[in-house]
Amino acid sequence: MSATTPPRKNNKAIDWREVERRLEAARVATEHIWVPTAEATQQILKERAQTLAREIVPAEAVYAGIEVIEFFLAHERYAVASEYVREVYPLEELAPLPCTPAFVLGIVNLRGEILSVIDIKKFFDLPEKGLTDLNKVIVLESEDMAFGILADAISGVRRILRASIQPSLPTLTGIREDYLLGVTAERVVILDAEKILHDGKLIVNEQA
Repeated sequence: MSATTPPRKNNKAIDWREVERRLEAARVATEHIWVPTAEATQQILKERAQTLAREIVPAEAVYAGIEVIEFFLAHERYAVASEYVREVYPLEELAPLPCTPAFVLGIVNLRGEILSVIDIKKFFDLPEKGLTDLNKVIVLESEDMAFGILADAISGVRRILRASIQPSLPTLTGIREDYLLGVTAERVVILDAEKILHDGKLIVNEQA
């Protein structure tokens, strides 16, 4: 063959059936790779549901809160859940009650009902500042118990997000820590009103 002889052309005909067979095989292989089985689909849906559930719970917790009555004790901010507060009224006509612990200030006649008044500053061993015209009595009440706790002053009613309530501070130790729900980032001490109401040490009739 001389250098000037042109190359031979491949005149072999294209096998279109073979091409179609290969394309079909490729399509089947692709579907086999990307389409999950029925069992795999159920597992994927289950995992997605669990992931969504984990995402929803924190979102609900962020907006859940408790309404509290906030007050001052020895220049510290305290609060109790309003569901345990029957009313708040000025401290008036306090009658001392003999043979009771030092934290029992006395009793008051509230529209014909005799209630004991507890000075939780003494119960918590906080600094005392004496009685003033600003002192208020917060009447705590449960199904079978009611008594008043003394507050230096009432700050108001507010709603506190549960997500903002933190464990007790290291400085809040001893008897206060036993009656704590937690502390907010603003250092508002949330008292456990239910535990206070059911503590035998605070029931005057058992101490008299």
